[in-house]
Formats: sequence, structure tokens, C-alpha cells
Amino acid sequence: MFTIDAHLDLSMNALEWNRDLTKSLSEINSREKGLKDKPDRGNAVVSLPELRKGNIGLVVATQIARYVAKDNPLPGWHSPEQAWAQTQGQLAWYKAMEDAGEMTQITDLESLEKHMQLWLHELPWNTKPIGYILSLEGADSIVKVNYLEKAYESGLRALGPAHYGPGRYANGTDATGGLAKNGRELLKEMERLNIILDATHLCDDSFWEALDHFNGHVWASHNNCRALVNHNRQFSDEQIKALIERGAVIGGALDAWMMVPNWVRGKSNPKEMGCNLEKMIDHMDHICQLAGNANHIGIGSDLDGAFGKEQCPYDLETIADLQNLPSLLSKRGYSAQDTEKVMFGNWLRFLKSAWAK
Repeated sequence: MFTIDAHLDLSMNALEWNRDLTKSLSEINSREKGLKDKPDRGNAVVSLPELRKGNIGLVVATQIARYVAKDNPLPGWHSPEQAWAQTQGQLAWYKAMEDAGEMTQITDLESLEKHMQLWLHELPWNTKPIGYILSLEGADSIVKVNYLEKAYESGLRALGPAHYGPGRYANGTDATGGLAKNGRELLKEMERLNIILDATHLCDDSFWEALDHFNGHVWASHNNCRALVNHNRQFSDEQIKALIERGAVIGGALDAWMMVPNWVRGKSNPKEMGCNLEKMIDHMDHICQLAGNANHIGIGSDLDGAFGKEQCPYDLETIADLQNLPSLLSKRGYSAQDTEKVMFGNWLRFLKSAWAK
């Protein structure tokens, strides 16, 4: 079934992990044999060929670069200008993939409908470019608010104001506090440009303030439920209800520590923890129970978000295995229509509404 994945860190994997994503997974993982610089070396589950095998024709693809002050222990850049330059390098990789015919940027309703026509009705699967909608994970690299228009002109269509820790515009996962003054200015400019607000990673204080000050379209590209995994990275039921009221879609994430409680990074094993694709459906089903329907769930796998096979569902060897979800959803009582909503329909409906003139 055609599938939309609302969160992949493709450019980060290509540049910081030095992975040639045009290659097969066996080639990528073979080349990393013996490397120990990152915990997921040799465990990659995402490549462009695997996206095609999985009929994943459209993704929300990120840029990401954090600014860190002197007292911030997180990895990142020492100035906003350096962070901006990093995101521009990532943009250059996406453009190189376009030039190679591997990807195509989706920025409006016309390009979306053209791409859907191609994937559903034209060409054999192994020659189709992967459509990507450009998103920025954390706004630290926006040097000044007026840089946002430059980013928009380069194709940026969604933005999460914060990532982990304190940010220049908002506070993210494991931090506390509301928006900075320029955070409200950023939201105002996002609204003017019709850039989607990605509520993912906002800490509770910044989450509620952002929803109060932003009147545009809101989604959560990759979030699970705090009721099932009690951590501030997940959404509380109150936050989920607020997003539902705003017409948001929430993408189910496949990072094991977000799927099952008591995960210990670097020690826990997916099989031993019972972490399989059913666990993501548990989170999706919880959202459906709060909504009373299946109109607000989708896939936002984050499968290349600095982890691999060692920290994702044990019944998933590659991202192409997302095609096992329809049968699992059916076993849980989801209708064919609702399954289509999960795999692509809800994201597609959201984008058509957000980009309607």
C-alpha cells in the first residue's frame, strides 16, 4: 500500500553518518563493519531503495542543527550561523539527490498531486523519485526571524521550534519553560508564510504557549503517548486532545525507548523488551480512543534518527517492513478505510487542507 512517512532524518544520515543512501542496506551496513563511533553502525534500516521497496513514496525529510551555549552539554554548534551553514549543507544533499533523479521536492498542492499521480499510476517502482517535504527539526539555525523567508524560498514547509534541551526560540525535550520573545515572532512569521508547526519535541510549557500563539496548521510528525511510556518526550492525553481539536495528525514513532517503558539505552534488547510493531499500534490506538476515530494518526517512523536495528521493533528488518502494518491493523479491527488513513490518507488530507488556496 502507498505509504507516507512524516519524519526521516535522511540528510543527517547521509552527511553525519556518511551513508550513501542510494545504495542497498547490505552495502551500507557492510561498509560500516567494525566502526564504533556511533551505536547504530552496521544496523541501518533506511535507504532510498528500501523506501521504494516499501512503497514509501513521500516523506517529510528534515534539516537539523542545534546551537549550544557554553553550559549546554548537548552536541551542537557554537553559533547560530554555524548551525545555519550545517542546514544549508543538508539542503545541498537533498538538491544533489534531486539532480540524480533519486528525490523530488514537494512544496505545494500542484507538486503534491503530480507526485501522487506518478506513484500511483506511472513508472515501475524502482525508477520513481522519493517525494520529500522539507522540515526543520529545531529552529536554532534560523539566525534571525527574517531568515525564515530564505528557508521558505528553499522549500521549507514545516518547522519544529525546539529539539532536545533549551533552544533559541523555544524549549524542547527534557527542558522546561515557555517560548522566548523571538519564539512568538517566529510563530507569527511561520503563520504568514503558511509553514506547518510541528509540535514534536516541544516541552509542555512551550507546547501550550505555541498553540495559544499560532493560528496556522499544526501536526506532530513523530510522537507517542505519555500514558503508555511516561516521559516528557511523549504527549499527555491533554496535549493529544488539544492537537485533535486543531485537526492535527500525529505520527507514530519507532524508536524503542518511546514505544515501551523502562528501556535502557545501550543495554535493552528489542526482543527481550517485547518491542514490536504492535507496540506502535498500541500508541496509535490510544490516540484513536481519545479522538473517537482514526483521523489523527499516521506514520512518522524516525527510523534513521540516530538509531537502527538495535533500537527499533524486532519484527522490522528495514523500513520496507512498514508494509506489514496493514495486516496488523486489520487484526486489531481497523477497517480497510481506516488502514488507508494510517498509511497515507490522513497526512494527504492534512496537506491538501494546509496548501489549499
